[in-house]
Amino acid sequence: MSDTPALPDCYEFSADTARVDVDRVHGWLSADAYWAIGRPREKHERAMASSLNFGVYDRASGEQVAYARVVTDQALFAWLADVYVDPSVRGKGVGTAFVGRIRDHLAPYGLRRMLLATADAHGVYEKAGFRPLDRPGQWMVHPFA
Repeated sequence: MSDTPALPDCYEFSADTARVDVDRVHGWLSADAYWAIGRPREKHERAMASSLNFGVYDRASGEQVAYARVVTDQALFAWLADVYVDPSVRGKGVGTAFVGRIRDHLAPYGLRRMLLATADAHGVYEKAGFRPLDRPGQWMVHPFA
């Protein structure tokens, strides 16, 4: 999409799950992401295996600097989850560009909607076209734990 901000030149986007630094990502999420604190490694690996996985990488070092995954049927619906940007690159436009690139990657599927939940990054997601639910009262949740 033309409104997707570009990643800074020193970073690259990838949808190649093989590039994901699983140790690094699990460390980020299980120790620093409010929604995943304490997540066991085995659960993280199962979640990755059932998702599309995305990363942003430093072009010079190859080091991963951001991660996200999408749970989708690749026809109608997607859930954007586990979006994490390393603190060392926050504020450089990486998160906004990353979410836009994920959205653009999914566009050919013709999805009806992509959802996410956030407690603190509404501005980042609004720049990528997300908005509050029109009728949140229609949505329900079944918590297992």
